[in-house]
Amino acid sequence: MFTGLVEVLGRVLAPGRDAGPGGRLAVAVPDEPGWRLGLGESVAVNGVCLTVVDAAPGRLAFDLAEETRRVTTLGRLVPDDPVNLERPLRLDARVGGHLVLGHVDGVGTVVERRAAGDGGWLGIRVPGALRPFLIPKGSVAVDGVSLTVATLGEERFDVALIPHTLARTTLGRRAAGDPVNLEMDVIGKYVQGFVERWAPGRRGP
Repeated sequence: MFTGLVEVLGRVLAPGRDAGPGGRLAVAVPDEPGWRLGLGESVAVNGVCLTVVDAAPGRLAFDLAEETRRVTTLGRLVPDDPVNLERPLRLDARVGGHLVLGHVDGVGTVVERRAAGDGGWLGIRVPGALRPFLIPKGSVAVDGVSLTVATLGEERFDVALIPHTLARTTLGRRAAGDPVNLEMDVIGKYVQGFVERWAPGRRGP
């Protein structure tokens, strides 16, 4: 479980296709005690929850399943690409963003970027199947960053980015045409699941 508050920017060392069916992703991380993680621990990489399978000071590696490569942008990474990194939420910590599982629902596309004072706006085209999970002023994770839906259309939504987000996450580098990982609000997904299951004419579980 994560909160969508990116802690640091990592750097891809190797996108890797040398281990496992989906390849092994190696990422440079801060050479600090808090980032010297053990095997089996979880890290959100651009919003995707991954398991540490190899670790050394300043470096973590993760195996990518074929499904992960299919439904996220991680299979498109190349060496030196920056990636958003977040360690899991501690149960005794404040939730500063929103509840993020690290289970990406699909890939959106940046369709517009514009400045707004010291900050900016991103317009993102959302896959049709994910559009019902968005509401004005609701939460969405974009490349693992917890954001608020500022405006909402039939095929896109816009988010406002403050200077801190632009400087400390990959969203400051995103441009029109770039793909981004999208995770919809887990509460909305559960609500839809319950409504569909118990809708008139359906028998429930």
